[in-house]
Amino acid sequence: MNRLFGKAKPKEPLPSINDCIQGVDTRAESVEQKINKLDTELRKYKDQMAKMREGPAKNAVKAKAMRVLKQKKMYENQAESLRNQSFNMEQANYAHQTLKDTHATVAAMKDGVKSMKKEFKKINIDQIEDIQDEMADMLEQSDEVQEALGRTYGMPEIDDDELAAELEALGDDIALDDDTSYLDDVVKAPEAPDKEPGADSVVLKNKDGIPVDEFGLPMIPASMKTT
Repeated sequence: MNRLFGKAKPKEPLPSINDCIQGVDTRAESVEQKINKLDTELRKYKDQMAKMREGPAKNAVKAKAMRVLKQKKMYENQAESLRNQSFNMEQANYAHQTLKDTHATVAAMKDGVKSMKKEFKKINIDQIEDIQDEMADMLEQSDEVQEALGRTYGMPEIDDDELAAELEALGDDIALDDDTSYLDDVVKAPEAPDKEPGADSVVLKNKDGIPVDEFGLPMIPASMKTT
């Protein structure tokens, strides 16, 4: 059969809404470019008429300007129509995408609820409460063990009043120990000598060998000083 009638051609996929929007925007941009060219031509005719006197020549230029202005109005209507079409398709595309997102969100929520139900079936609330009770009992037993290990033996029985009086007296003793006057009795280190060692035992003499004092005068013998 295919040999006799040939094989049917596969149908081409229909353009998507995004393709349609892009095509309409391209057409609108082309129309706006034509409008800009007509504006340039209108300005030229307007400048010419401003320099011309009334008469047939000016009327001819005015007729050209009127024709160009009509074309501009036509293109402006086309551009506005195309922009409205593009806007309507964008709104429809937005609504379509929103519905798809909503559907995906609802499906994800359903799957989540199913998973939660499946996991909750694996959990027994009574078992959890029993485990909590057992943990509380074990912690209480642990506290009892620690308390038992911390007991002291052989401690004498002491009256609390006696302990309080001793503590108060201990505070007075500590206050008395704050006296630091004993530091005043510390022996000071000897001062450094200001003369050379042995300087007092050195006797100065003149060129004749006679002892002299620090002024170069002959020193008086000690026997003469006593007399």
